[in-house]
Amino acid sequence: MISVVIPTLNAEVSLAETMSSLVPAAVDGLVREVIVVDGGSTDRTLEIVDSAGAELLKSEAGRGAQLKAGAARARFPWILFLNADTSLEAGWEREAGLHIERVASGRRRVSAASFKFALDDEGFLPRTLETLASLRMGLLKVPYGDQGLLISRALYDEVGGFAPLPSMEDVDLVRRIGRSRIVTLNARAMTNAERYRRESLVSRLVRNQARLGLYMLGVPVPTIANLFGRRSEPEGEPIAHRGLP
Repeated sequence: MISVVIPTLNAEVSLAETMSSLVPAAVDGLVREVIVVDGGSTDRTLEIVDSAGAELLKSEAGRGAQLKAGAARARFPWILFLNADTSLEAGWEREAGLHIERVASGRRRVSAASFKFALDDEGFLPRTLETLASLRMGLLKVPYGDQGLLISRALYDEVGGFAPLPSMEDVDLVRRIGRSRIVTLNARAMTNAERYRRESLVSRLVRNQARLGLYMLGVPVPTIANLFGRRSEPEGEPIAHRGLP
């Protein structure tokens, strides 16, 4: 039923936990294949993929290009795009299965689904970021890559799929899907907080708000990438783009 696509680049710290969160859905038969699209890892990422029995696909580095390549390889009617440092909480498979069933039966219009953003850290600021992400979803219906994206092959192809952009590839896709066709599932996608601890969360928040604002105003993505740095590498590398509110 679902092909899971995970882009990686030196993701050994978090990849095993991410893939472990998929096991219950694989046992139930909901997840039929896991495709890891690697952009040139030099750590133990490829060993972890092999140990997990996932399919390995090598690609040029760049999250947009890697996600596009993984989708092209996927064989099942639904695709779940998931970051390498994001694990899904227990019970996510029930929510995903209900979404698929409702779309198939016509009780829910054809739509893509994301999860609630959560950060694996304690304190006031992580909770504030989660609240801001929830507000962004409520107002704009724009999920970021660290919330996952569950989408049917038919809808993915209809809107043209991921573009190999230097940045903002996640926002670009959901904008083409459209606000009325985005659903938030009642389950959390928990992002590893290690990267967030390496820099100021406030400065990261401001930067990403500015990037999103420029994109919404119609500024070309290459221009945004040049202004803020090219952030399209998958999770694992210290410079990878993160989807903060």
